Order: sequence, then C-alpha cells, then structure tokens
Amino acid sequence: MQRCLALTLAQHSRLLLRNKLKPICRQQSAAMSGLLINQPNYSWLKATLAEYEETVQKTREAWKMWADVPAPKRGEIVRQIGDALRRKINVLGSLVSLEMGKIYVEGVGEVQEYVDVCDYAVGLSRMIGGPILPSERPGHVLIEQWNPVGLVGIITAFNFPVAVYGWNNAISLICGNVCLWKGAPTTPLTSVAVTKIVAEVLEQNKLPGAICSMTCGGADIGTAMAKDERVDLLSFTGSTHVGKMVAMMVQERFGRKLLELGGNNAIIVFEDADLNLVVPSAVFASVGTAGQRCTTTRRLMLHESVHDAVIERIVKAYKQVRVGDPWDPSTLYGPLHTKQAVEQYIAAVEQAKQQGGTVVCGGKVMDRPGNYVEPTIITGLAHDAPIVQTETFVPILYVLKFQTEEEAFAWNNEVKQGLSSSIFTTNLERVFRWLGPKGSDCGIVNVNIPTSGAEIGGAFGGEKHTGGGRESGSDSWKQYMRRSTCTINHSKDLPLAQGIKFE
Repeated sequence: MQRCLALTLAQHSRLLLRNKLKPICRQQSAAMSGLLINQPNYSWLKATLAEYEETVQKTREAWKMWADVPAPKRGEIVRQIGDALRRKINVLGSLVSLEMGKIYVEGVGEVQEYVDVCDYAVGLSRMIGGPILPSERPGHVLIEQWNPVGLVGIITAFNFPVAVYGWNNAISLICGNVCLWKGAPTTPLTSVAVTKIVAEVLEQNKLPGAICSMTCGGADIGTAMAKDERVDLLSFTGSTHVGKMVAMMVQERFGRKLLELGGNNAIIVFEDADLNLVVPSAVFASVGTAGQRCTTTRRLMLHESVHDAVIERIVKAYKQVRVGDPWDPSTLYGPLHTKQAVEQYIAAVEQAKQQGGTVVCGGKVMDRPGNYVEPTIITGLAHDAPIVQTETFVPILYVLKFQTEEEAFAWNNEVKQGLSSSIFTTNLERVFRWLGPKGSDCGIVNVNIPTSGAEIGGAFGGEKHTGGGRESGSDSWKQYMRRSTCTINHSKDLPLAQGIKFE
C-alpha cells in the first residue's frame, strides 16, 4: 500500500508541475479539475482496521524515542518541517486547490498557516513549562511539571486539509507527542503529500517517520480512534453532529478530546460603523472559500438606520465577485466541495423562502461544470427562524435588522454554536461591553474586522456546541500535555499541610 501511495503522489506532483507551466487562460470546461466535477473513488486508499492497528503500534513505538529528545531539539525538527513546507508551498497549495476546490491563493495561504505555526512552535519549544510555587511548609517546594500526553490523534475536515493538521501537529511535536492523522476521505492526496514532506524531514534526522503517522479511511477508522485508549488525546475538527458522537465515545473511556466544531457566526453593524470597512469584511467573510469555513459569516445584523444602505452596497459587491476555475489567479469564488453540499444549498434556500425570507441576490445553482452555486443573500427572516438558527455549510448570508445594542448582542448569543463574532462600531464603550461578560459568548470576539481570517498567535476555538477546544497559539499547548503538581521535601522534617499534627 505504501508503494502505491508514493507512486500516486509522484505522478500527481508531476502533473501539477506540468499544469503550472501551461497558460492559465484555458477553456472553462477543460480547466476545471475532474476531481471537483466528479469526485473519484478513493477506496484503494482506505486503510483496513488491521492496517490501522499496525500503524498505532508503530506510532506508539516511535514515541519512546521522540519523548527522549529535548524540547528545543524537537523545535529544531519542527523548524525543518516548516522550511520543507516553504519549499513546496506553491505545488502543495495547488494540490489543495485542485482537491478541495478553494481558490489557489487560499490554498497557498493555508500551507502558509502551517509554516507560520511551525515558526511559532520553534520559539515555544524553549518556553513551555510550569511555575515554581511557594509552599506553606518549611523546607518544601511546589513545582508544576508538564509532560507529553503521548499519542495525539488528529481528525481533520475537508475545508482546511493542511492548516488544521499543522496547528495540531507542530504544537504536539514540540510538546513531545507523536501524531496519528486521519484527514478527510475526500482530500486524501493532500494528506499523503503533507505526510511525505514531514516524513522526509524526520528520516533525514535519523528519526522514524512513524512519529507523524497517517491513516486514510472513513467513519470506521474515526470510530476506532475515538474508542482507542492508546490515543491519549483526540483532536477532532468537523460538524457538531459528528463531533458530539466522537465526544461521547472518547468520554466513555475517560479520554481527552479537543473539539473544533461548527459556527453560526454573526457580524453586527451599528449606526456609527465605517461602511467602507463593513462591506469588504462582510463579503470576504461570507463568500470566501465559498462559505465553507467554520468562521464564515452566516448572519449579518444591521442597525435599522444603515440596513438598506448596507444591503445595497453588499449586493452590488456580490455581483462583482469573480467566479471561475480555482487555479485561475483572478478567481475569487470557486465551487462547493461536493454534490451533497449543493443539495444542502438548494434545501436551505427553499426553507428560507418558506420561513418568510426574500432572496435579494443569488439563490440558484450555476450552469457550469463543477459544484457551483450563486453566493446568496436573504433578507426578511426573523432572528429566531429555524433556518437562521441552523449552520448550513454553504455561501448563504441571512441579513437581520435590529434596533438596540441589547437586542443585537442577545441575537448573537442565542444560537447553539459560539465560535466567531464581530461588531463594527466606533463607540469605545460599546467595544468593551462587547468584549465583557455580557457581550459575545464566542471564543473569537472581533471589532471592525471579519469573523474569519484568524491569526495563529491567538488561541483558536469556540464555546457551547463549537466544542470548547483551543488550538494554535496562546497557551493552547497545554491541551497537548499533562500536568503534575510535585511537592519536594528537601528538609529532614515532615510537617503536614494545614498544620495537621499526626503524632
């Protein structure tokens, strides 16, 4: 099987390189990737449970060597991984675009995220650790010791087939963990390519490639990982529905989990907002990646005084969005990933109409090869309409009209997910109310920027049905380690805590 994977990757890479040398101005039907029009059957890439078992055993064996490598040395390996990705960033970005369907610049940008988090992790490898705490007992000291959890299982989604693995992988590695990755069943070539790049770095340093293992498969492999007590932490990125099932399986064995699930994200525009910031922000956040980001803006709440003006400008901007082949550098909007997503789009538009909504832009499947739908704006719905309360992973923007700040904040928080949110205002008092305990209940709380496009230096994740996990920056590294409180007696006496006498 490994030989087959390597051969396919080599052939595919040569194809990518050849195509990048061809003129970009091709006929639409010829230029559009067959992977995006007719999803191929990757059954030959799917691992059996026996192969999964073998992979887990090799990965855990590799941990014995990796755990002994000092953290700064592990950081040096991660630095080399980042450099290897830099050298392949264009061809790997092309593969992401080809297989997932996002536009080429977003594919390259996704690989850049992995590179950036590698750079971040290198510095972090010399900084992780716990405090020395004062003890109430003479001749005693308290310290916090942080150790790797062991094997980190990483299940990622189709929409970010490189970046989400990168967030988890780079931080896991410097913490002393080994990784077992199951990418999305519809983007396996990207998973293979990334794993091959990482494995080459490890092997050049005389380390086993199994430190960063990969398995392909569907729900059977995901279920095996969730139930496997040898998987010390399972990081899952995907839908809330599947994430709930994963969480229950992991909890049943009292395992650790890190969940990055859905988001029904809102932008709130107040009467004092700079509309020159609002319009491009709303368009990027709702149309980017064809509405297939977990941080995509799905609800646009407009103060009644600016409601009509903003809609007019955003509809105009939507009509100027350049639709086309994701590999064409002028394209801003590509296809949905699967035919199932197109069906979800059709159903959501119809439900919105039935619930009182008016389609003011888009609303139709596009007549062209691939899974193209029109980016859509729907007005006139109630804030608590069932379709508005539902996250649909397609480019549909529901526009709501509000009157007061309290109303807007409440609407932001009433959905089940709590991932990303943003307000547009110049009122400083309002900004800090938004950031405070009665403001947004999301994990990402922005001001005068879109809901999407997070930087790697901050912790990424959300609350409620988004799962509560945190990845990437800040102190997210703590989720990949276990903490021990250690009391050390360096005296010849044995005083007890709280002044207890036991004599």
